[in-house]
Amino acid sequence: MSLIQTPKPARAPSPAPSPTTGGVERPRSGPAALLGLLTAAGGPRYAAALLVDALGTGLLRPFLLLYGIGVLALDAGAAGLAMSAGMVAGLLVLPLTGRWIDLGARSLPAAATLLVRAAGSVTLLLADGVAGFTAAAVLLGVGSQSWPATHAAVVSTLTEGRTRDAALAAGRTLRNAGLGAGALLATLAVAGGTGALQLLAGVTAAACLLAAGLVHSLRVSAPPAAETPQPRPSSATAATTPDPALRRITLLSVANLPFAFTFDVLEVALPALLVLHLHASAAWSSGIFVGNTVLVIALQLAVVIRLGERSRHTVLAAGGFALTLSYLGFWAAGGIGGTAAAGAVAAVSVLYTFGEILYTGSGTALVAATAPPHLLGRALARWELSMGVGRALAPAALTALLAVGPGVLWPVLAGATLVASVAVARLRPRG
Repeated sequence: MSLIQTPKPARAPSPAPSPTTGGVERPRSGPAALLGLLTAAGGPRYAAALLVDALGTGLLRPFLLLYGIGVLALDAGAAGLAMSAGMVAGLLVLPLTGRWIDLGARSLPAAATLLVRAAGSVTLLLADGVAGFTAAAVLLGVGSQSWPATHAAVVSTLTEGRTRDAALAAGRTLRNAGLGAGALLATLAVAGGTGALQLLAGVTAAACLLAAGLVHSLRVSAPPAAETPQPRPSSATAATTPDPALRRITLLSVANLPFAFTFDVLEVALPALLVLHLHASAAWSSGIFVGNTVLVIALQLAVVIRLGERSRHTVLAAGGFALTLSYLGFWAAGGIGGTAAAGAVAAVSVLYTFGEILYTGSGTALVAATAPPHLLGRALARWELSMGVGRALAPAALTALLAVGPGVLWPVLAGATLVASVAVARLRPRG
């Protein structure tokens, strides 16, 4: 199991469990449990790093683009291209991050992602043109893309079973809260002018640097892959056979691609549908976004704990089925017309949010539970790579389909998600 420094320590305290059927224990839900789960993997220092990551994630998207346009006077197209380069660079680094984790590193890679993001913020302050802005976007992209895998590795080392699932859910709850808070801070910074944007970049750099120091001080590590006992292959051919669990995770990661479009449905497809096709006020899309964020923050942890006795494959597939139904619901709602159509889209978005909660609450937890300890890093990297590729493709794909018409977008999206959900269900181990 996990090692902190050199001796094997007592496992980090987790929230008080409550018995369930079959003698299985699961964490309680509620504000106290949320706080306990946030400190279960690494204590208050790591919880502080989670808070910095959450706020940084919320700031990154709106803040980075606005900084390039407002402070550096870049063309919107050039700024967007630089941000895309940062995302691609982050995806390319993910496999290396996974192999680093498999060498036994845990807190060091997590600290490194925060340090790289601090360097990106400093580079942003020093930038005076497209080249500097691109360099900053690359550093921020690398740090942001690698963080989820390194965070999941730390949590998986310090917790186990359903407590690990709940701890991951608690981190996502904080992350969603940070998305809203970070976006609000970015909005306030824009109102304050270029000076406020530069101050915010400096504060972000300092916060990431502090968080990196806190995470590194935990000294969390695990036995490297070479020290993990593994059965010897019976022949030279068997030696080249991929690990069955890693192969299963690879297939899950491929099935995850349509799931990864989920987030951009909320941020891209629904606003475009409401404003461009239904001619509704932009306030509808803003209200749906806020409602989604509030529901995820309020329900994510409780749902994960409530479904703790269910197979993770089943929960993930159920999330896909719920998303499929919501996409068909958006299609049907769009055909109503007028204000009633916007109201129907808002109502269906509740089902969409429930599907998102099931998906995000089970996906990473399933990978962490399925991966052999010596391949945890590569497994998490493959999952996050599929997530990043899906999110990179989603804006262009969704807008292209919607340009043809809602009657094309929603059936295609529903069909792809349904196929992915069936694939996830079939990948469940038998017996």
